[in-house]
Amino acid sequence: MLGRLVRELPREGYLYEPKWDGFRCIAARSEGERELVSRHGRSLTRYFPEIASALRELTDGDLILDGEIVLVRDGVFDFPALMSRLHPARSRSEALSREIPARLVAFDLLALDGRGTMDRPFRERREALERVVPEDRGTICATPITSDPDQAERWLQRYPGAGVDGVMAKDPEAPYRPGARAMLKVKLELTAECVAAGYRLRGDRPELGSILLGLYDHDLLHHIGVAGGFSRRTGEELLAALRALERPLEGHPWEHGFLLAGGPQGRLPGAAGRWAPGEMPLDWFPIEPQRVCEVLYEQLDHLRFRHPARFVRWRPDREPRSCRLDQLVASAGDQTSGSS
Repeated sequence: MLGRLVRELPREGYLYEPKWDGFRCIAARSEGERELVSRHGRSLTRYFPEIASALRELTDGDLILDGEIVLVRDGVFDFPALMSRLHPARSRSEALSREIPARLVAFDLLALDGRGTMDRPFRERREALERVVPEDRGTICATPITSDPDQAERWLQRYPGAGVDGVMAKDPEAPYRPGARAMLKVKLELTAECVAAGYRLRGDRPELGSILLGLYDHDLLHHIGVAGGFSRRTGEELLAALRALERPLEGHPWEHGFLLAGGPQGRLPGAAGRWAPGEMPLDWFPIEPQRVCEVLYEQLDHLRFRHPARFVRWRPDREPRSCRLDQLVASAGDQTSGSS
């Protein structure tokens, strides 16, 4: 069962849960067999043997759980580390399960002791889930839940990158409807004011592909991601403005490379990937870091945009040096619990 995206929290008639930032997973145990399956039908069992093993400890009967696999390292949710768990070598997967163990946060119970529960109201499924899955921080635990919209609003306002990237609003009387967008997925869009420091074209075409964005930390301009997804008209207007700012690489803040330690999601199209001189022909165009743009984004990985941000407007009233990295610093507090 999926969620329909909304930007405002509904305040009456719902139960609320944090929307966890991880891998959606169906976890099943039947006649001693254990299986973890992704939303798209991919088996995750061998990548997360610690979760498969923990299924044995819940109850003596068969069961099917719906939940999210998350990973917390050094007290902080770490999505890039979770991505690293999908290693092709079984021996490496087993080693990673000990070095950086994951856990399953369960939020629904689809079957128990050989009997399906999907036709039952969600409030009944949740009560049954709580009898089976502990509400602690073990390898498998039940997600926090509330009927208080003010508590849900506090979850929603948590800064991206803290492990909670929204709120799920569920009808307490609704059955489980596989494949249907029968829940509400509440996510806020956040803004940042960034320095435009370069751009890329769309392949070999003379069209704007993305704007390379930076934020200052003292005198260092950090590459924190890109803005993309322009309409044809907007792309043409932006490309003309960016070309007017082109300059040689020599003396540019990124003359000697950016993200040389590697970006957490640098291998994904549009993500804040690394670049180093001499590795390849320059695939981006340096520009004078003189202009500031406002962008919309949803998720962070280690103070970088996980996905391309969306360009909103130029900010001629802002000085580039005033665009600081601390815009993206997560708010203080315990990042390992959705209940705070």
